[in-house]
Amino acid sequence: MSLCYNSPMKKLIIFFLLIIMTKGGAFAMQDIKLPEPTLKGKMTLETAIQKRRSVRSFVDKDLTLSQISQILWAAQGITDKVNGFRSAPSAGALYPITVLIVKKDGFFEYVPDNHSLKQLSVSDLRIGLSGAALDQESVKEAPVDIVIAADFRITESKYGSRSERYVALEAGHIAQNILLEATALGLGGVPIGAFYNDKVKEALSIEKDPLYILPIGYSRAL
Repeated sequence: MSLCYNSPMKKLIIFFLLIIMTKGGAFAMQDIKLPEPTLKGKMTLETAIQKRRSVRSFVDKDLTLSQISQILWAAQGITDKVNGFRSAPSAGALYPITVLIVKKDGFFEYVPDNHSLKQLSVSDLRIGLSGAALDQESVKEAPVDIVIAADFRITESKYGSRSERYVALEAGHIAQNILLEATALGLGGVPIGAFYNDKVKEALSIEKDPLYILPIGYSRAL
């Protein structure tokens, strides 16, 4: 039996297919505009430095969008709108690093230019990411995993063989900003470098090279 394109039956079938695809995540991708960061916090920089410790065990409590916004701004937020400079220094202001966010409700890329999250997946990728990081529980347990990844070619175009050093330095600047901001917000985190690069790329379906994984959340010890 053939159905006319405009027949009521075919329209009904298409309608139900759209519902199924939406529930399955095909149309659930969304970009999220983050709240504006607060430039005056409750904790001084000196206190945050003194209090920062590596936290590897987290309670099951989600971070607010405001907390995520603050942490991402500290990582790579635009701090000079005229020149496009960011919160962490970058050799030649080339910014080869991308900050990625892994949460239970999806996988996101931070977009500094408009301080937003671009959704890349609706799946919870934390278990796969943990497997790529030698099954470390902190990666699976934290409500947010921040992945710092780089495209070395961007820096190589100007600095050649020194690009590896410069990109690694930049990743360190970003990671420290994240950890200090998390501390200032009453959260904890830990910088993780023990993982298989290829497995992280496979778990997240990315081409850029991962340099750091930072689980962030409320410490179980607090």
